Formats: sequence, structure tokens, C-alpha cells
Amino acid sequence: MTYQEKKSIVSLISAIVIFVSYALYMYPKYPGGEPGSLETFRYWGSFVLILTLVSIIAHIVISIIFNIVFRITTHEKEPNFADELDKLIDLKATRNSFFVFVAGFLIAMGALTIDQPSQVMFMILIAAGFFSDVTGSVTKLYHYRRGV
Repeated sequence: MTYQEKKSIVSLISAIVIFVSYALYMYPKYPGGEPGSLETFRYWGSFVLILTLVSIIAHIVISIIFNIVFRITTHEKEPNFADELDKLIDLKATRNSFFVFVAGFLIAMGALTIDQPSQVMFMILIAAGFFSDVTGSVTKLYHYRRGV
């Protein structure tokens, strides 16, 4: 298995673990009461903001740990260049990831137009962010295994 495949697998697993653990951490903190209250909007805003920050920091830390473990176990340096294939795969993964997020964004806005509660919009946006991250990792893994 190549470095890029291993990195894609680690990225996929870390995205799932980070999202699930954060969601389980935040679930008990959901404020009861009226769905349109200021407290509920504050909860969802902090959920999205903190999830974004935690996810970025955790991905950086996991990437550093992965590179250290990779170097120790294989006695090889990680590739410090990207050829045309790497760039093409990265572009395809980014495209698919953006497509999933934009589709989720449009569905979230559509939920507001059909008079769904604002919580539904936030849940759809959060799920779209998660699925776009997973889609990017799966696309990279697929193309490194099967080719372009």
C-alpha cells in the first residue's frame, strides 16, 4: 500500500472518529425548550464553529503523528513532491467534496423554504460538511487504488 493510500485511510478514519466523538460530546448539551430561541441558535452556532476548529486542529495533529509513525515503521521519508497524478487525484477529490457540500447547502436552504425548523437546516449543513470530508478521502483512496 502506498503512502497516499495509507494517508487517505487515516484521513477517512480520523474524520469519522472526530465527527462522531464531537457529536456525542455535544448531544447532551442540546438546550431544551423552544426551537426558535436564542439559546438554540447559540448552541448550533457554537456547534459548527467549535467542530470546525476541533476538526482542523485534530487533522493537523493526526497528520503529524501519521508522518512520524510512517517514518519510524518504514524508514522512508514521506514524498515531498506531487506529480501530475497526485494533483489530478487531489483535484477530483476536491471537486467531489465541494459537490457534496454544495448539494447539502442547497438542501439545507430548501428545508428553510418548505418551513422546516432552523435546526433541520443546521443538521443538514453539519452532515453535508461531514459527508464532504468523507467523500474527499474516499475519492482519493479510490483513485489511488483504481487509477484515474
